[in-house]
Amino acid sequence: MSAERFPTETDEQREAALEAAGQAVRLGRLVVLPTDTVYGVGADAFDPSAVTRLLGAKGRGREMPPPVLVGTKGTLEALATRVPPYVAPLVEKFWPGALTIVCHQQPSLQWDLGETRGTVAVRMPDHDVARALLDRTGPLAVSSANVSGQPAALDADEAVAMLGEAVAVVVDGGPAPGGVASTIIDATGPRPRLLRAGAIPVEDIDAVLVDLGLTVETDPTEPTEPSDA
Repeated sequence: MSAERFPTETDEQREAALEAAGQAVRLGRLVVLPTDTVYGVGADAFDPSAVTRLLGAKGRGREMPPPVLVGTKGTLEALATRVPPYVAPLVEKFWPGALTIVCHQQPSLQWDLGETRGTVAVRMPDHDVARALLDRTGPLAVSSANVSGQPAALDADEAVAMLGEAVAVVVDGGPAPGGVASTIIDATGPRPRLLRAGAIPVEDIDAVLVDLGLTVETDPTEPTEPSDA
């Protein structure tokens, strides 16, 4: 069964799209949504079966858990623990935006995102439609809308071509405004470490950290899927 596609050009269309996508998420189904970087495919982060379906749709295994998108900066405190002091200025500067931050996850969280090794990758997207959906659903496990190994979808057509049979709802927000995946940093240690170069240059991150006497470690040894949103 192919996905139902919803435009968002008018207020009425946007409301219908958000209602349909929110309902699909509550039913444990997958949705395609626009973000400020690339299109994403999302599922309820607290529904292990839905997350398994997300990984299956992309052709990924549990060893590559999806990031989590949030609608507010404060949600990071509910999802992460032992957050280093340098994260706060990064969140203040770059959220909402194209910076994904990997933190130690709260041990009390009742979810299963895959083999996370006790961490969670969190981002607040700079996209009104995406955040409006997150306001309705809560945190979503979201990976780039593509089959693993293929380029990330930059519009709804590309997402449908790759994932249309696996998702329930496609929220069509037009072309992705960014087109470049987010920058990912590891914030589980005393110094941030670059896991993936992306839309935000390391130099911009270093500029925020200068008052703390820190810079981003840029040893590119950690394997990451290059097309995560």
